[in-house]
Amino acid sequence: MKSKSRDQSLSDSRADSRELDGSYDPLTGNPSSNQKKKSIKQRFLKLLPCCLSSSAPSLRQNSMVEDGQLSALSSRPEGLDQMLQRCSFSRAELQVLYRGFKNECPSGMVDEETFKTIYSQFFPQGNSSSYAHFLFEAFDTNKHGAVSFEDFVTGLSIILRGSVTDKLNWAFNLYDLNKDGCITKEEMTDIMRSIYDMMGTCTYPCMQDDAPREHVENFFQKMDMNHDGVVTIEEFLESCLKDESIMQSMHMFDNVI
Repeated sequence: MKSKSRDQSLSDSRADSRELDGSYDPLTGNPSSNQKKKSIKQRFLKLLPCCLSSSAPSLRQNSMVEDGQLSALSSRPEGLDQMLQRCSFSRAELQVLYRGFKNECPSGMVDEETFKTIYSQFFPQGNSSSYAHFLFEAFDTNKHGAVSFEDFVTGLSIILRGSVTDKLNWAFNLYDLNKDGCITKEEMTDIMRSIYDMMGTCTYPCMQDDAPREHVENFFQKMDMNHDGVVTIEEFLESCLKDESIMQSMHMFDNVI
């Protein structure tokens, strides 16, 4: 009986994986007829140059994952039905995303260096390494040093299908690099420099040396309502919700997938 139970568990696990990648139709038990492959790079990485314009602190050095550790972290995604309950994507959309993720990250996890390499392909004219680091840490919510498919889908669901408040909370978390509940000028300066580094020669007019500092000052003039030198989540939400241009930017990715 134990052997049969183990075999059944393995069978169910394989079915979950095949159901996610579209190679198995849960209704008929047959291979799916729709197996178009779209790269995760096309589906996701070009979506996120910089949701707003904001903040950033120092790079952390403890998020690197050695090859052996990444293998140990390799995991099979949870079942499709469970994931449907946790995100705002349809069954078909999840299957497309999973196929792309699996194609780029066969282990089921993506480490920071791989993430940076993929992201850099969309900004060949600049250096996207610092911004990709900040973005990676926003997706790596469990601080494992690697992003799973579940991490990826959860974040992407907020960015593309979440409410305005959900999106703003996610953006605040991206900018609050040390996760202490407020954005400092130092953090914002790091973020702005990383964005300018990423855009490289594409900025117009050409970037002046003091451009990141000016953006930071403008940000704090608008957001730091009590002038204490930091921006809290409450100040951030209130300021953004009153800003028409920011509100429009919150909907720019609504129909991407």
